[in-house]
Amino acid sequence: MPFINCKLNVDITKEQEIELKDEFGRAISLIPGKSETWLMVNIEPRCALYFRGSNEKPTAMINVIVYGKANPTAYDSLTARFNTILSQVCGIKDMYVSYQETSNFGYNGSNF
Repeated sequence: MPFINCKLNVDITKEQEIELKDEFGRAISLIPGKSETWLMVNIEPRCALYFRGSNEKPTAMINVIVYGKANPTAYDSLTARFNTILSQVCGIKDMYVSYQETSNFGYNGSNF
């Protein structure tokens, strides 16, 4: 039940959006036990996102919520992969990635 919320301060095409979604779907498997099967992705282009007091450079903020826990090494690998994906697809090199682990995740009226 992972959720990836990606905010960008740049415009992207529909093709770039789909490529990001596809790449995030592959990348989530870097966390053992996670796959695109249960992944939800939100991509928000053109956010009023400032880094170091400016929004002149392409910037991103990614928040990942996972059900359960993961090894910090998996998060390291996923952060590096996000950096590669956003750099290649959108030209974004400056980004923050945050991770949130939860023991409660609801789906269709009940909780896991």
